[in-house]
Amino acid sequence: MKNTHVVRNYYVLPCCLLLLNLCVEIVSYKARVFGDPFLRTGAIMGMVLFGGSLVGFVVSPMIGRLVGSLQRSSRRTGGELGEIFFLLLLGALVFWLYYRVYIIGPESVLPMEWLNPKI
Repeated sequence: MKNTHVVRNYYVLPCCLLLLNLCVEIVSYKARVFGDPFLRTGAIMGMVLFGGSLVGFVVSPMIGRLVGSLQRSSRRTGGELGEIFFLLLLGALVFWLYYRVYIIGPESVLPMEWLNPKI
Protein backbone atom coordinates (compact mmCIF):
# COMPACT_ATOMS: atom_id res chain seq x y z
CA MET A 1 0.00 0.00 0.00
CA LYS A 2 2.81 2.43 0.84
CA ASN A 3 4.53 1.77 -2.50
CA THR A 4 1.33 2.88 -4.32
CA HIS A 5 1.38 6.20 -2.47
CA VAL A 6 5.06 6.73 -3.26
CA VAL A 7 4.45 6.13 -6.97
CA ARG A 8 1.45 8.46 -6.89
CA ASN A 9 3.19 11.25 -4.98
CA TYR A 10 6.55 11.21 -6.73
CA TYR A 11 5.70 10.23 -10.30
CA VAL A 12 2.03 10.20 -11.27
CA LEU A 13 1.03 13.52 -9.69
CA PRO A 14 4.06 15.38 -11.13
CA CYS A 15 3.29 13.91 -14.57
CA CYS A 16 -0.28 15.18 -14.25
CA LEU A 17 1.00 18.61 -13.25
CA LEU A 18 3.27 18.62 -16.30
CA LEU A 19 0.23 17.78 -18.43
CA LEU A 20 -1.63 20.66 -16.78
CA ASN A 21 1.25 22.95 -17.71
CA LEU A 22 0.90 21.82 -21.32
CA CYS A 23 -2.80 22.61 -21.13
CA VAL A 24 -1.94 26.10 -19.85
CA GLU A 25 0.33 26.58 -22.87
CA ILE A 26 -2.47 25.52 -25.22
CA VAL A 27 -4.96 27.78 -23.43
CA SER A 28 -2.51 30.65 -23.76
CA TYR A 29 -2.20 29.91 -27.47
CA LYS A 30 -5.98 29.84 -27.92
CA ALA A 31 -6.45 33.04 -25.89
CA ARG A 32 -4.38 34.98 -28.44
CA VAL A 33 -7.54 35.32 -30.55
CA PHE A 34 -8.93 37.76 -27.96
CA GLY A 35 -7.90 41.31 -28.78
CA ASP A 36 -8.63 42.81 -25.36
CA PRO A 37 -5.83 42.03 -22.86
CA PHE A 38 -8.22 42.02 -19.88
CA LEU A 39 -10.54 39.54 -21.59
CA ARG A 40 -7.55 37.40 -22.60
CA THR A 41 -6.22 37.37 -19.02
CA GLY A 42 -9.63 36.49 -17.59
CA ALA A 43 -10.10 33.68 -20.09
CA ILE A 44 -6.69 32.22 -19.29
CA MET A 45 -7.34 32.41 -15.53
CA GLY A 46 -10.76 30.78 -15.85
CA MET A 47 -9.53 27.96 -18.03
CA VAL A 48 -6.49 27.31 -15.83
CA LEU A 49 -8.62 27.24 -12.66
CA PHE A 50 -10.99 24.77 -14.30
CA GLY A 51 -8.09 22.71 -15.68
CA GLY A 52 -6.30 22.60 -12.33
CA SER A 53 -9.43 21.32 -10.64
CA LEU A 54 -9.93 18.76 -13.38
CA VAL A 55 -6.35 17.47 -13.08
CA GLY A 56 -6.33 17.48 -9.28
CA PHE A 57 -9.69 15.82 -8.74
CA VAL A 58 -10.25 13.66 -11.85
CA VAL A 59 -7.16 12.95 -14.00
CA SER A 60 -4.58 12.35 -11.27
CA PRO A 61 -6.77 9.98 -9.20
CA MET A 62 -7.75 8.14 -12.39
CA ILE A 63 -4.12 7.57 -13.40
CA GLY A 64 -3.33 6.66 -9.78
CA ARG A 65 -6.05 3.99 -9.81
CA LEU A 66 -4.74 2.67 -13.12
CA VAL A 67 -1.23 2.45 -11.68
CA GLY A 68 -2.60 0.69 -8.57
CA SER A 69 -4.49 -1.76 -10.76
CA LEU A 70 -1.39 -2.48 -12.83
CA GLN A 71 0.64 -2.91 -9.65
CA ARG A 72 -1.83 -5.43 -8.22
CA SER A 73 -2.09 -7.38 -11.48
CA SER A 74 1.68 -7.41 -11.92
CA ARG A 75 2.13 -8.83 -8.43
CA ARG A 76 -0.34 -11.60 -9.25
CA THR A 77 1.42 -12.48 -12.49
CA GLY A 78 4.83 -12.65 -10.84
CA GLY A 79 6.51 -9.29 -11.30
CA GLU A 80 6.27 -5.55 -11.56
CA LEU A 81 7.02 -5.33 -15.26
CA GLY A 82 3.51 -4.08 -16.15
CA GLU A 83 3.70 -1.19 -13.72
CA ILE A 84 7.21 -0.25 -14.83
CA PHE A 85 6.13 -0.36 -18.49
CA PHE A 86 3.11 1.86 -17.77
CA LEU A 87 5.21 4.41 -15.87
CA LEU A 88 7.82 4.50 -18.64
CA LEU A 89 5.08 4.92 -21.22
CA LEU A 90 3.51 7.75 -19.20
CA GLY A 91 6.88 9.51 -18.92
CA ALA A 92 7.58 9.05 -22.64
CA LEU A 93 4.14 10.45 -23.54
CA VAL A 94 4.67 13.53 -21.35
CA PHE A 95 8.15 14.06 -22.83
CA TRP A 96 6.84 13.71 -26.40
CA LEU A 97 4.01 16.19 -25.74
CA TYR A 98 6.42 18.68 -24.15
CA TYR A 99 8.76 18.39 -27.11
CA ARG A 100 5.91 18.97 -29.58
CA VAL A 101 4.43 21.95 -27.72
CA TYR A 102 7.60 23.79 -26.73
CA ILE A 103 9.87 23.04 -29.69
CA ILE A 104 7.46 22.74 -32.62
CA GLY A 105 4.58 24.80 -31.18
CA PRO A 106 1.11 24.24 -29.69
CA GLU A 107 -0.32 23.92 -33.20
CA SER A 108 1.44 20.56 -33.52
CA VAL A 109 -0.81 18.84 -30.96
CA LEU A 110 -4.12 20.50 -31.84
CA PRO A 111 -6.62 19.29 -34.42
CA MET A 112 -6.88 21.48 -37.54
CA GLU A 113 -10.28 22.81 -36.44
CA TRP A 114 -8.79 24.25 -33.22
CA LEU A 115 -5.97 26.21 -34.80
CA ASN A 116 -6.02 30.00 -34.45
CA PRO A 117 -6.79 31.87 -37.65
CA LYS A 118 -3.79 33.41 -39.41
CA ILE A 119 -3.85 37.20 -39.17
